[in-house]
Formats: sequence, C-alpha cells, structure tokens
Amino acid sequence: MDAPPAKTFDHGKEEVTKLCRYFATNRQAFLAPGVKEAHVRQSLIDPLFEALGWDVGNKAMTAPQYREVIPEDSLDVEGHQKAPDYTFRVGSLPKFYAEAKKCGVNISGDPAPAYQLRRYGWSAKLALSILTDFEELGVYDCTRPPRPSEKASHARIHYFRFDEYPDRWRELWDVFSREAVWSGAFDQYAASKRKRGTSEVDVEFLKEMESWRLALAGNIALRNKNLSLDDLNAAVQLTIDRVVFLRMAEDRGLEPYEQLLKLCERPDIYPRFMHDLSRRADQKYNSGLFHFQKESGVSEEPDRITPKLAVEDKVFKPILQSLYFAYGSPYQFGVMPVEILGTVYERFLGKVIRLTAGHQAKIEDKPDVRKAGGVYYTPAYIVEYIVNQTVAKQIDGRSPAQLAGGENKPPFRILDMACGSGSFLLGAYHRLLDYCLNWYTEHKPENFKKAVYKDTRNSHWRLTIEEKKRILTTHIFGVDIDPQAVEVTKLSLLLKVLEGETDQSFAFSQLAFGDRALPNLAENIKCGNSLIGPDYFTGELFSDPEGMKRVNPFDWKQRFPHAMKVGGFDSVIGNPPYRMLQPHNTSREMLVYLRSHYLAAEFKIDFFHLFLQRAIDLLKGGGYASYILPTPILNNVYAENLRRWIMDQCCLEQIAIARGRVFADADVHTCVLVLRRETSATERANQKVQTTSNLSEHFAAKPSFVSRTRQATFADLSGCVWNILVNEQSVRLLSRLSTDFVPLEKVATINRGLITGNREKYFDDEKKTDHHVRIIAGSDVHRYHTDRPSEYVLFKRPKRSGGCWDEEVHFAPHKIVVRQICVEPTASILRKPLAVTGNIFTVRGDSLETELYLLGILNSRLTGFFWRAMFADFKTSFPQVTVFSLAQVPIHVIDLSNLTENEKRDHIVALVKSMLVLYDQLAAARSNAQKGVLQRQIDATDAEIDRLVYELYGLTGEEIALVEGRENPRSDGR
Repeated sequence: MDAPPAKTFDHGKEEVTKLCRYFATNRQAFLAPGVKEAHVRQSLIDPLFEALGWDVGNKAMTAPQYREVIPEDSLDVEGHQKAPDYTFRVGSLPKFYAEAKKCGVNISGDPAPAYQLRRYGWSAKLALSILTDFEELGVYDCTRPPRPSEKASHARIHYFRFDEYPDRWRELWDVFSREAVWSGAFDQYAASKRKRGTSEVDVEFLKEMESWRLALAGNIALRNKNLSLDDLNAAVQLTIDRVVFLRMAEDRGLEPYEQLLKLCERPDIYPRFMHDLSRRADQKYNSGLFHFQKESGVSEEPDRITPKLAVEDKVFKPILQSLYFAYGSPYQFGVMPVEILGTVYERFLGKVIRLTAGHQAKIEDKPDVRKAGGVYYTPAYIVEYIVNQTVAKQIDGRSPAQLAGGENKPPFRILDMACGSGSFLLGAYHRLLDYCLNWYTEHKPENFKKAVYKDTRNSHWRLTIEEKKRILTTHIFGVDIDPQAVEVTKLSLLLKVLEGETDQSFAFSQLAFGDRALPNLAENIKCGNSLIGPDYFTGELFSDPEGMKRVNPFDWKQRFPHAMKVGGFDSVIGNPPYRMLQPHNTSREMLVYLRSHYLAAEFKIDFFHLFLQRAIDLLKGGGYASYILPTPILNNVYAENLRRWIMDQCCLEQIAIARGRVFADADVHTCVLVLRRETSATERANQKVQTTSNLSEHFAAKPSFVSRTRQATFADLSGCVWNILVNEQSVRLLSRLSTDFVPLEKVATINRGLITGNREKYFDDEKKTDHHVRIIAGSDVHRYHTDRPSEYVLFKRPKRSGGCWDEEVHFAPHKIVVRQICVEPTASILRKPLAVTGNIFTVRGDSLETELYLLGILNSRLTGFFWRAMFADFKTSFPQVTVFSLAQVPIHVIDLSNLTENEKRDHIVALVKSMLVLYDQLAAARSNAQKGVLQRQIDATDAEIDRLVYELYGLTGEEIALVEGRENPRSDGR
C-alpha cells in the first residue's frame, strides 16, 4: 500500500485548527475523571502529530520494524513505565520522543512528567522531546542531564496552550513536522538550542563506569594479592559487564526490578551477587558473560577467577546503588540503545589497569590509544549506511533458509575484523533481524512456528529467541586484538538479542525449545591480531610469551575453518584503526613482516591500508567490503599501488565522501568505500562507480547519487587517483595534460619552508640578533600579492626541525611562494630575500622571467581545474596543497625555436607583471569606487592570461567550457 501524500503546512494548520475547536467544545468531557490516557491519545494527540505529517496510524501498512512512528502500550514494569509513548524516526534512527498524559495533568507546573520525559530523551541521546496532554505542550532540551529536584520549566525551551497551536503552527511545523525532521531542519534547530557545557548520556555514563573501574581495580588488587595484571583487568571488566547487563535486563522487564539494589540490604554483597544472581543468570541466559563451568561445544575456558574474588561492600555497594532513581540515577536503561552503550564502551576500552610496585591499581591510556591520539566511535548513521550498501543488498530476495545455507551451500557470513565494541556487527545483526522478520510475515508466518510467534499484546509477529540466536550465531563474526573489546562486542550483541523480550517470552522459549535464552558467542567473536598470522614466529626456537601475547597472531584457517574452506566471508565491514606505523613506534621485525606480506605496506604504512587489503583477501567472489577511511586513500601517492591492486580485484561500487567531520573529536576527513570482489576484468573496467561528496546523516537515510564514472577512467589517470570530480568528459583532458606536458618538478625546484618546532623560542616581533631575519607565513600569501612580513625568525636550524633551511632557498633574490592551506594552488612571487614558514612551498626557476611565466600558469583556471580534479581532498577545514600535488602541475615548456610560443610566453609574463601591480594597488586602495575599477581590470587581465594558457595547451572550445564550467569561483587564497 502506498504512503499517504506528504502533508503541507497549510493543510496541517487547517487540521489542527479543527482539532482545537473540537477540544474546546468537548474540553470538560476530556477532563472527566474516567477518561483514560489511551482515549486522549487516539482522539487528540494522534491527530496532532498526523497534522504534522507523521503516519502515526501506519496507514502505509509498513512492517512494524520499519514504522516511522512507534507507539508504545505504556506497559509498566514493576510500577515503572517501560518506554515512551511515541518514538519518531528517520529510517531506524530515533529523532525525538513524545510522552502523552491524560488531560488535566499539570504539564506546565508538575515536575514529575517532565523529569520522566527528560530521562527517556537523555538516556536515548535525543536532542529534543515533547510532553503533552494536548491541552498543553512542552518542548524539552534532552541534552541536559535530568535531576529530580528540577522544576517543570527546567530545560523547557517552548510551551504552548492548545488555543495557540493555529497561530504558532509555524513554530511547531518548522521543527517537528515530518518534512522538517527528514530535511535536517530539526537537527539544525536542535543544535542551535543546545547550551554550552551540556554533557550527553554517553559522556556521563562513561564517567560513572570509569569511577567504578578505578574503585573495583583498587579494591580487588588490594584484597587479592596473587591476582595477575591480566586477570585483574579481566575481572574488573567482567564485573562491570555483568552489572550493566543485569541492570539493563531489569528495566527491560527480564529481571525482577531492583534486584541489584536489594543486594545492598545485607552484608557480603559481592559473594551474593555471584552466587544468587550471576549463577542464576548462567542457567537462564547461557551467555559467555556468565560462564562458570565447562560445556561441550564451547572452546572458551570457564571463569574460575571472579567467583573467588574478595570485594568489599564499601566499594561494591555504591556502584549498585548509583544505578537507581532513588539514589539520583538519571538513566532509563529501558530506552538506552545498545548502540549508545557501545559509544561508552569504545572510550572505556581506551584505558587499562596497571599495577604499581606496591600492587596498587592505576588507570592509564593504552599505548596504542596514546599513539593514535584517542578513541573515536563511528556514528550510527555511518554504520547504518555501510550495512545498507552491503548486507542489505546481498540478502535482498533471499529467504532465511537460503541465507542459512545447507549441506552444499555455506551460510551468509558477515565479518568485522577490528570490531571494537561491536557497532558494525550490531548494525548488521539488526538488519538481519528486521529482514528475516519481514520475510516470515510476508510468507505465511503461521508455518514457521520455530521462527516467529504472535505477540498477544499487539498481534504483531515477532521472532522467537531461538530464531534470534540462530541468526546471530550463523551470520555474525568478529575479531579484535583487545580481549576486553571482544567481551564488550559479545555483551552488545547479547543485549541486542534481549531487545523487546520479556520474562514470559523467555519462559516460553525454555518450554518450547528446552534451551537457555542466549547463545555463547565464543565461536563467533574471537581475540587476535587480524593482520598477523602464526608464521610471524616461524623459526623461533623459544618464543617469548610476552611477545606472543603482544602480537597475538591469528590463524584464520584454524579459527574460522568453515568460512575459510569456502573462500572467506560474504561481507567485511567496519572502521579500521588509523595509525601510521614507523620505526619509532613499531618494531623492526613487525615492519619487515608487514612489508613481506602486504602490498599496502610501502614507504609509509598505515593500519587502514593493511586492513583494507586484508578485507579484500578475506572476501569470497561476489562478496562486499565497505570501510570508512581517511580520504587520502583516494589520491595519496603512497597508496597508488594499493589502489591499482584493488581495481584488479574488485569493482568499486561507491565512493562517498563525508560532508564535514564524522568524528567530532578528530580532525580527519573521511569517505566510505564500497567494493565488490569480481574476477572479470571486463566487469571491473566497465563498473560505473557511484560517487558523492555529500555523505551526511540525511543523505545516508535516502541516498541519491547523480555522478557515475567508469572504473577504467580512474585506472587511466596519473597516480590512479580516485577523484570523484573526474568524469567521462574530463578524463580525456586530464590524461592529455598529464602525458603531453611536463610536471612542474621537472622544470623548477620545489621546497617546503622552515619548521622550527618551537614557535615561542624562534619567532619574534623584532630583530633581536643578527641571526633574526624577516619571515612570511602562509596566511600572507594571496594570488599575485604577498603581505608585508610582520615577524622575524631566528635563522639557526634546531636539532629537531623540519622543512628546508637552505639559505640559497630563503635568501634567493626571487622565488614563487605557494600557500599550503587553500582549496587550490594560490601563488605569488617574492622579489627580495625573505624566509618562509613551513606552510609555504617555494618554486624556483632558472630566471625571474621563467618564474613569472610559471606564476601565471599556477594561478590559471586550467591549473585550478587540473588540481581540483586530481588532488582535491574535499576538506571543509584546512584543505591542503601538498608537495606531491604541486609537483604534478602540468607545465607547457616553451619551444625556444617557435616564435609564436615565445610571443605568448612574453605576453603572459607582461600580464603577470601587470597583475602584481594591480593586486598591490588593490591592497592599498581605500575607496570602494577605486577598488571596483581595479577589480574589473584584474578580472580582464586574468581572463587574458587564461586565454593565452588555453592556446598554449591546445584546448578546444569544449575543453575550455569544461574548465570554466566549475561551480566554485576562482579562489584568491584569502
């Protein structure tokens, strides 16, 4: 059934006006004591949101898991409501909640309903949410941690009475209408309302968990002196994981409410936690999280350590109490998504417990995290996008039985080999659950009694726990070098199995299938180094145990024999680590091994290069790989061989460059690659690569590609760059420019300016010694103009420095200067000896005339077109010119015997001299009229230089139109 037509602002206003009249007429009836909340929702609140364009009643007959509005039944769990009344979504991502109340509830003054709503919204990491009984409506900022003592007005950013809805409809429509939410206007508004200093739920919960870790580590180390460092880390992690699991199970109705809190009423809390709750959880859930005895089919050894630990009540009791409302906990674990728990754990895993000489516990960053500069969690929309472009496409049209395989067909397998806290595996598992449920409901579900059952509360079909377990253990696989990450991934996946379950459904599962509720994931999620095989230690007579533990080699054939026997995995997805491996941070043995095993391990070795190559190696024919990676993979000179190798193995399905930063705390620009393993060279060459530079949350929800480039086009480009600006029209011109002309590095000397490493020591506002010389910075360089130097530098090369310090370069009588931070080469010329900083490149020719000629070419439209198409990094902040990209600029070398070419060269030199004078005059101009005259003269001179450059390079009319058809105007570098 088709979706209803999109609601317009005027239509919505007309509907809400009628609704307000209806309420005003019948207000007393709605305020009567016997009127229930359900009646208010059906008669007033549902129509209010329908007027805002939302399909509240699911008239489109979308499957339950894909509905854009999720209404809840207000089910109470031990007197506590399980979920908010409405969840409004874009795709599967919640955007805001609405909590409904009976008419007559004091929305404006009673703090309890507001606190309830804010706990929901904050725990789910939503920006805004709505509280209403229709008569009143409050909009709340849910980014502020809720406190029970706060007034109803606290964090409320809008308040409406029902009779104001028509006149203030624009305020509601522009933020909460379906149109506003799907267009991104909701997000922009929410961001504008967020106050500085607000702390999101994952940040606050991380602080809680880190305080628990510190307290537990210190006490366990003190009370258990014989515990090794590895066992201490494992014990603390397991204890926290068990507490979190059981507390979340309480708020989901799977465990008796406040059972953890009731442990605090008597002494010996930890022993009773282990004996009464954890042992019982082992029998109920069969999860590796609670694994205390050897079982057949499970390779992992049972936990023999934590049951024997001594933990003092004074340490364990406050941890348990801090999770409850009565002790000030702002968390509502019933709505906290597993994915948000993943963001907490991803950062939590970045630290480790260390023991001092006196057996005291200290918490510090893991060495690899220090080197990488932190831990960065992949946003949910990127995870969902990658899953949609790989797993979703691969399973489409196949039944659950077909996906499961059989005697002669292997099952569909998904791998993340740097799984961290499990976000990508969670996304893939979620998609499989939705897909299988949808398939069953469309194919006579009553015939699949082991897979689905009808929920008696709402008559929706649901997957049985047994089927959810089967899907998980059949299709989901992961590896991580960090044993703690492996345990967290398991925890996250197990909590995903529990979503939507009740104690009754567990009891039904045990009665129907005679099995415990959860699977043991020891055979699915494994610990090891995905990049290093067991051959790393080949030839060593006595392996160093510490070295073995540190390297942690992984034997793919031995650890995943069934997958490797059939050629590998169907999907490899994830976000690999980004870190350069160099002699100062990596052992010589490791570098030698990597260079001998990976084509991607060239001069500069980056983890993500290696993971990308390994991912493709592990793919079956026709399988998909997709990673989010730094954009240098697209055009970095050191990745050229890797790019060529990939195009010899795969079809490039997509290159999606992210718009802005994906990782808020990291200045790294990223893209998503989607690859398909393909043996046919013809298929690979003719593959139409979908490209975009607009990957964002809203693009991810509804992708729309307009650009497609043949894969062979990329292979033909110099350096085999994967630039999304290249198309079938431009590739011929770019190829000719690269092959028919000489790169700049062949006709001039290129250097980077000096880098002191200590600005405070080397830079000054005045000439303090004879060794202090004038210096200019990148921000002083503009097209055809350089600002006067305002600083001096001590020209004595430090021991630790960078760039070029040659006097011949800095004190040359003339040289071209090109600024580093700009969207395309921006150049001027210095005609006096001046030093330059490291964010400037110098270009020196054999004469001043040559440099003036080169300056005209560097600042021409043709060079800007070539550079952007070949080397643009698409950064929104600090886009950069590099030595490599600058060196490749094609130069037409003048044939001295050709009179026409000499005349054109001389003409360009004369025009460049005019431009230098004009820009100097423009910089000194005071009146707008004078500036206008000068700018018009500059534009005319620029156009004449461009015309002469086109003639020298032999451009056709079509090619000139291509060069000048850019959307972006010429950059002046300012």
